[in-house]
Amino acid sequence: MNKILPLMLASLLSTTLFAYVDSDMDGVADSMDKCPNTPLTDLVDINGCPIKKLTPKKETKGHADIIIGANYSGSNFASLNRSDTYAASLQADYYYGNFSLQASTSVYQTDSDGYNDSGLNDSFIGAAYNIRPIKSLTLRVGAGAILPTYDSSLNNNNTDYTGTLSLSYAVSNLNLFGGYGYTMINDDDVVDATNDYRYQDTNAYSAGAGYYFTNKLYLSGSYNISNSIYVGVEDIKTASLYGYYTINKNKFLIFTYAYGLSDSASDNALSLKVGYYF
Repeated sequence: MNKILPLMLASLLSTTLFAYVDSDMDGVADSMDKCPNTPLTDLVDINGCPIKKLTPKKETKGHADIIIGANYSGSNFASLNRSDTYAASLQADYYYGNFSLQASTSVYQTDSDGYNDSGLNDSFIGAAYNIRPIKSLTLRVGAGAILPTYDSSLNNNNTDYTGTLSLSYAVSNLNLFGGYGYTMINDDDVVDATNDYRYQDTNAYSAGAGYYFTNKLYLSGSYNISNSIYVGVEDIKTASLYGYYTINKNKFLIFTYAYGLSDSASDNALSLKVGYYF
């Protein structure tokens, strides 16, 4: 029984209902009310006891997730032997309304003919903000720092900074998206008798489309192009596939695959990640 209607009736007919007493105004007389003093926002049964709340519980705007992943990339450049790299990654995100924070890192193992290496890749921390000028359009502005946790002989020893701008437009189950990223590379050049590695800032572009096949499964494809961090190396071009699957309200899976379209890109790169949202 909705308590709003009895409240209105009680107000209108109060001059003629002196013999009727309903202290908590739930439509059930005190003499028959087995649950006195119920809140006005409750629906009650014939005994005056709550069966449903009209006001939903207030949900917090803050959420977080943790994502762990297994990654592989393989290259077979014309000038180099085949190289296989395996990595395990860890990512944490925090969301509050349209604002988000992210931190990620990974460890790797590289195997190739005559060369093996392992260690910690560069780590990332960043923040982003979503802007929705209209319901179907989302603009995302982000900034972050790439921390030099990767140790190499090529002077990758300084913090790099990145800024991103992306947009997403939804039409029914179809999603169109594109993005731009700029990275300020601060690493020191390596120029000596045997090496000539000069670093440069990079621009990156991407465009693609995705589709929500069900309320649990989303797939997308995109084309990506980025400058190499090294001067004189051709742009890195890839075609990629992305998949997101919701297991339940807390768990989800992410799958990515990228195919190299230029000699500067890995021939194949794939990852499988498991996330927990809370």
